[in-house]
Amino acid sequence: MSLTAYPTYDSYKDSRVEWIGDIPSEWQVEPGRQCVYESRDKNTRMKESTVLSLSYGRVIVKDKDKLTGLVPESFETYQIVQPGDIIIRGTDLQNDITSLRTGLAKDVGIITSAYINLRPKAQIDQVFLHYLLHSYDVKKVFYALGSGLRQNLSYLDFKYLKLPIPSPTEQRAIAAFLDEKCAGVDEAVRIKEAQIALLRERRQILIQQAVTRGLNPAAPMKDSGIDGIGQIPAHWEIKRGKWLFTKVDRPIGAQDEIVTCFRDGQVTLRRNRRTEGFTNAFKEHGYQGIQRGDLVIHAMDAFAGAVGVSDSDGKATPVYSVCVPISPRETEPAYFALLLRQIALSGLLISIAKGIRERSTDFRFKDFANLEFPNPSIDEQHEIIRYIDMVSTNLDDAITIKQDQIAALKEYKASLINAAVTGKIKVI
Repeated sequence: MSLTAYPTYDSYKDSRVEWIGDIPSEWQVEPGRQCVYESRDKNTRMKESTVLSLSYGRVIVKDKDKLTGLVPESFETYQIVQPGDIIIRGTDLQNDITSLRTGLAKDVGIITSAYINLRPKAQIDQVFLHYLLHSYDVKKVFYALGSGLRQNLSYLDFKYLKLPIPSPTEQRAIAAFLDEKCAGVDEAVRIKEAQIALLRERRQILIQQAVTRGLNPAAPMKDSGIDGIGQIPAHWEIKRGKWLFTKVDRPIGAQDEIVTCFRDGQVTLRRNRRTEGFTNAFKEHGYQGIQRGDLVIHAMDAFAGAVGVSDSDGKATPVYSVCVPISPRETEPAYFALLLRQIALSGLLISIAKGIRERSTDFRFKDFANLEFPNPSIDEQHEIIRYIDMVSTNLDDAITIKQDQIAALKEYKASLINAAVTGKIKVI
């Protein structure tokens, strides 16, 4: 999986373009206007009805169910796209430097006129140009176009963009080579992503079995009578949440940082995960203190698994229920956080909430207080937590290895595309 295994051209010359570097001596550097023109064919009188979208570097047919808020008249302002067109999202450069901005159309359809539609000229292979502009996209070349960083790009930026262009025969050969190689890499990535999904599913199953059935497979069982739980060890008790936990409302300190309860069950200082994407709608009015070891339930997001034990001291939004054990020597918050997450991920919490309130699906402490839970001894609770920690660590390590392999494959793919479209390797 090394580029050094591929042959190179006999001689090279300086392209005089920083992001291109040296190119084969026979290649030319052309301005974009020699290779593409802008297609602006409007969808007047609804000539086309198939709506397209640019998503993760691919131009796809948009699901009709997602066309909410749009009416047929709205689509008359869209532009018509033909197979082989290259779609560019040139908007919002200042605020988004991570998304892929180019894609090759494979279907006839329409797309918002906010996008740039580049149509390759006759002597330019569409697939080759797609790979070339994709490489520019990955290398973030577009962010340097025009006079520094601007919020939007236009066709004028691509009209004068420098492009390394081989002969039409080489263009087709490079396109075919990259189609084959990229398909192989994409399939390898797909397999590893499927393996990660299976590992995560395995972890979820092991956690669910541990928190509801214990660790002794030979233990006598009984019907818990609890929806979504089924059988539990015969010696376990059943207790309502209000007999296990009480809700607290602590004051906050001047230096307290914000604690966030995330959907994966981690409760930590917000800065430990990220700071973007949050709005401070409450402007900290009504915020409550939180301490390490508190059981935290996100009233609005509990259904998605936002339940966990805080690893930090700080302050939290009032939409969180902050709970502490009534009898700390008999109740381990980490066990009940995992148990409640399993109940949430099974879909039971949202059905309970809808049954209580027709319009609201908040899951607040009074809902938690009335739920019944299996209640093993404190020693068993601790044993289950230790087991789950071990299982999670082993599976997380395996997942990390797969993720690293995927990252390496994607990096190789990007390097391969760039090397082929700029002539660093020879494919014919």
